[in-house]
Amino acid sequence: MTVISQEGTAALRPPRHRVDPRAKLGWTLGAVIGWVIVLAGLLLWAGLSEDLDGVAGLVCLLALLIAIAHILVMPQWRYRVHRWEVTETAVYTCDGWLHQTWRVAPISRIQTVDTERGPVQQLLGLSTVTVTTASSAGAMKIAGLNHRTATTLVDELTAITQATPGDAT
Repeated sequence: MTVISQEGTAALRPPRHRVDPRAKLGWTLGAVIGWVIVLAGLLLWAGLSEDLDGVAGLVCLLALLIAIAHILVMPQWRYRVHRWEVTETAVYTCDGWLHQTWRVAPISRIQTVDTERGPVQQLLGLSTVTVTTASSAGAMKIAGLNHRTATTLVDELTAITQATPGDAT
């Protein structure tokens, strides 16, 4: 399976590929886990302060409403924004939801390519590919890839970067 496209020069443009649709479920589960911890802490605080009808109760209710909105909106929004593409000359990424980042990195600037999988990603068969470059902006992450696609991408990027002249600095 080839994931590298044939393209000309490296220019800032919209990447072509969406992440795996299962990424939405992964982002949802991550948000639910985070909000359960926050809401449990707030409920504990409200219970210990015996103020469920006062300020503590209002804070808990407000946090619950924000949690519901975040859990329903964020994964859909991120899925619409997150895109990636790798050509023979560059890696393109677009990610985020409130704060969106759009980046391009020439292949000759790549220093390392890594894959990582947290517990939720392992459960869903997903991976994150991290492309580290000689950029002060930091590494580029492509989160929510099918694990097989991620493995193929890492193999192909490694082969291309080894064959590309330059010192990646």
